[in-house]
Amino acid sequence: MKKLILSILVLVVSFQLSAQSKTGTVDTEFILSKMPELTKVQEDLKAYNEKLEGELKIKVDEYQAKVKDYQEKVASFTEPMKKTKQEEIITLENDIAKFRQNGSQLVQLEQNKLLQPLYQKIGKALEEVAKTESYTQVFTITTSGLAYIDPNYDLTKKVMTKLGIKIEEGK
Repeated sequence: MKKLILSILVLVVSFQLSAQSKTGTVDTEFILSKMPELTKVQEDLKAYNEKLEGELKIKVDEYQAKVKDYQEKVASFTEPMKKTKQEEIITLENDIAKFRQNGSQLVQLEQNKLLQPLYQKIGKALEEVAKTESYTQVFTITTSGLAYIDPNYDLTKKVMTKLGIKIEEGK
C-alpha cells in the first residue's frame, strides 16, 4: 500500500513539474543579421583582413627581392654564402606558407572576438524576455535541428523588439 501511495505521489509531482515547464525557440542568426552593429563588425573585419593582406604582401615582396638578389649575384657567391642565402629564401618561403595557413584562422578568431559582444547582447535580451514570460528552456533554431516549431513559442521577434530592432512585416 505504501508503494502504491508513493508511486501516485511521485506521478502527481512529476505532472506538476512538467506542467510548469515552458519551452520556446529563438533564431539568433536572424537577429544578428538585423542588428545595426553588424555593419561596424563587418567593416572592422574587412580592415583586419586588409591589414593581414598588407603583412603578407610585405613578406612576399621581401621574398621576391631576396630571390632576385640571389639570382643576380649567385655567380659571385662562395659555396657557404650560397647555402646561407638559399636557407634565408627557404625560411621566407616557409614563413609565407605558414602565414597563409594561419590567415584564415586569424580572421575567424577576429570575427568571433568582434561578434561576441553582439551575441552577449542578444543573450541578455533573450534572458529578460524568457524570465518575463516564464520560459524554462529556449532552443536556438539554427543549430537545434528541430523538425517543427510552433510560431507562438518563437521568441525571435520579442528579442528583436527588446533590442530595438525594427521587424519587417512578412519576416
